[in-house]
Amino acid sequence: MDSHEVIKKSVSDLGVKSVASDMGLSTSLIYKWCQPSDSPDASGADNPLDRLARLYELTQDTGPVEWLCQKANGYFVPNVPTEKTEAIPLLYMTRRIVREFSDLLDVLTESIENDGLIDLNEAKKIRKEWEQMKSSAENFVVTCEKGIYAK
Repeated sequence: MDSHEVIKKSVSDLGVKSVASDMGLSTSLIYKWCQPSDSPDASGADNPLDRLARLYELTQDTGPVEWLCQKANGYFVPNVPTEKTEAIPLLYMTRRIVREFSDLLDVLTESIENDGLIDLNEAKKIRKEWEQMKSSAENFVVTCEKGIYAK
């Protein structure tokens, strides 16, 4: 889905006028965001998603994307580069996921064993292990989807 289609779908429930008013923008600008802007004869304007994508392309910094994911009550988990999915054996991949899950359980157990509670520092460690496990699992799924293990 193109960015202008995402914006168009996003504003459809509230309506362009309501969104424009709440954001302090003109309705014409919101309408332009909902139109393609990828060619010289297109009537659309670069929308916030286009600009965020461009900011990432320029800086390679995922910080703004991570921030946006947190605002949407989620977390950013990058996909593994596809060139890395080619040579990883199936058994290694499954062992890696199990090892990551085991690491997560170790951090959870350690957090609870000392006082029966999980403080903020322990929660950060848990989050780190969780993100590593999700990344390993995503790598495995992408590899499966590419048909690497069907050969």
